[in-house]
Amino acid sequence: MISSLLLVALGLVSQTSAACTRDTLQAAANEYVAAQTTGTPSLLSLTPSFSYLENNVSLPVTSGILSQPITIDLNRSLIDTTQCATFTELSCASNKVPYVIHTRMLFSGDGGMITAVQSVVAKEGDWAFDAKAQLKWSAQEIWGPIPSAKQDTYAVIKAAGDAYLDSWGNSSIKVPYGAPCARLEGGSYTGSVGGTTNTCKMPQFPGTLYAGNRKYVVDVDLGAVDIFDDFPFIDKARPNGTSSSNLIRVEGGLIRYIHEVTVCEEKNCGR
Repeated sequence: MISSLLLVALGLVSQTSAACTRDTLQAAANEYVAAQTTGTPSLLSLTPSFSYLENNVSLPVTSGILSQPITIDLNRSLIDTTQCATFTELSCASNKVPYVIHTRMLFSGDGGMITAVQSVVAKEGDWAFDAKAQLKWSAQEIWGPIPSAKQDTYAVIKAAGDAYLDSWGNSSIKVPYGAPCARLEGGSYTGSVGGTTNTCKMPQFPGTLYAGNRKYVVDVDLGAVDIFDDFPFIDKARPNGTSSSNLIRVEGGLIRYIHEVTVCEEKNCGR
């Protein structure tokens, strides 16, 4: 009996591992891009009870952006085999209505089915939004795989992202900025792709600020983390925080690129 139970347990572990291989998750991320391009959620392997969140609001998937065909000019994805999750950034500058979309997908461990789709969808009127500028700068950056001997650990990459967000409310926190480091905030770029200095450092916000409700996707091969969070300063209509996403590239333990997408409840929010 014990041997039989052990074999069953090992079989379940094997199935879970198989569902969360990099190739399997990358294929799912590619399917997401195809689904958004055609506005066809049925292209995704969704569990019957999957959840769909758009800018922190629960919606039927048929009412969301995923059911609209969107012209995508550039996409990049992170693959997190530890959490069985993916993240995809979509630059949609040439779409009739321009968007920048950050999407996080979570998967079950018993066959790679999608249990949750969560998106931050930015458009005209959101913080610093300029889809053409976002595409211009993003397309020039280098986000290729990092050689295995030079890869940072999952924990180091995640900690770099947390330090950046934590520093907004506490200037004493040391953030591992690289030189160069460039931040793409909406469509505003703080440096140049070929620059040599750190232009990522954020100013100190007044009062005690903490970006909570954090959700992560970490990709060791790409040295990158995306953090979904609630940014509690920029929008007076949402004092507890508005939907935001920070995509961060880490090279040799130091931050190289930051992409921020933040949604405004109050059009053209900012203080």
